[in-house]
This record gives sequence, C-alpha cells and structure tokens, in this order.
Amino acid sequence: TKFPVIDAMLSVPREAYVPSAVRSSAYAGQEIALAPGRVIFEPRTLGKMIDELDVQAGDVAMVIGAGLGYSTAVLARMVELVIGVEPDAQMAAEAEGNLGENDADNAVIVNGAAEEGAAVHGPYDVILIEGGVEDVPQSILDQLKQDGHIACIFMDGQLGTCRIGIKASKNVSWRFAFNATAPVLAGFHKVKTFAL
Repeated sequence: TKFPVIDAMLSVPREAYVPSAVRSSAYAGQEIALAPGRVIFEPRTLGKMIDELDVQAGDVAMVIGAGLGYSTAVLARMVELVIGVEPDAQMAAEAEGNLGENDADNAVIVNGAAEEGAAVHGPYDVILIEGGVEDVPQSILDQLKQDGHIACIFMDGQLGTCRIGIKASKNVSWRFAFNATAPVLAGFHKVKTFAL
C-alpha cells in the first residue's frame, strides 16, 4: 500500500501497549507518560519517524527505549524482525507479554542499557530511538548497517528536532526531518566536558 505506516498503526491496538490507568486516553493524539522521563510518543510523531526511516519488508530493526512495546509492535508489522531494547526490567517484561498476547512473533524484547543497544542481534537496517537524545553514542551507530537509517529526536534545551541519520562508510550523516520534542533518555545526554 501507499501508506504502510498507517496500515501498521491501524492494525496494532495502541491501548494494549499503554499503562492500564490511561487506557481510556490511548487514542488521544498526545504522548503518554510511562515513568519519570519516559513517554510513548504521540502517534503522529511515531508515524512520521517511521515514515522517514524508509522501512523495507526485509529489514531488521532495533527500537531503543521500547517501553511497553507499542513502537516495536508497529515496526513488527512492517519488517522481518524487531529487537526492542528496554532498560527498565518491569517494563521489558510487560512489553514482552504485550507483544506475545498480540501475536507480534517477530519482535524480541531485550532488557538492557539503552545506550548499549543489542549488538548480538545486529547490525540493523533501521534504528528508532523512542526518547530524546543530546548525543548518540558510537556504540549505537556501530550497530547500524551500511546505508542503514536511524531516527532520533535531538534535544537542545526545550527545543527538539527529529533527524534521520544514514550510514555511509563509517560515518552517519544527519538530515532534518521535522520538529518534535521528547525527554532525553538516560545514556543519551551529552558527555559534559570541563575546560579549565
């Protein structure tokens, strides 16, 4: 179809992947808080990010900051395999249950540090970071295949821009996609350098 992202989002029940207390507002067009500093992106932001990633059916994808598994489930409808990395053990377990109950058989949740990714399953054609970043660690960029695409929301104070990175040789070149904001994920803050 012309809009695979929309088809995927229509076929994944968003309410199955949000905290039970906010299930009634699962379809409101806003982000949903999961935990301090953690959100499920608003549908429009997620849809645009995935659209900009130019996902192909045979791709292997990684979602960093998988939360309760919603973005992982959406990508699972579009690609061969999705690895969702979730640092919070309880959320990771919940995400795994949610994906299992909703037949996302090609999605795997890894409980581990977000900034470490999941190199064992890589390299990846597509990486989506569900959370803001000030900086993307080299360890994550190393897990991207040649010509692979990565989508992140770069935060600068209160302002944010979604950028798409494409890997050529060893370097990732970034381009502006659209404006968006998100709380910065732990492990993706700029390393403060002190100059004397």
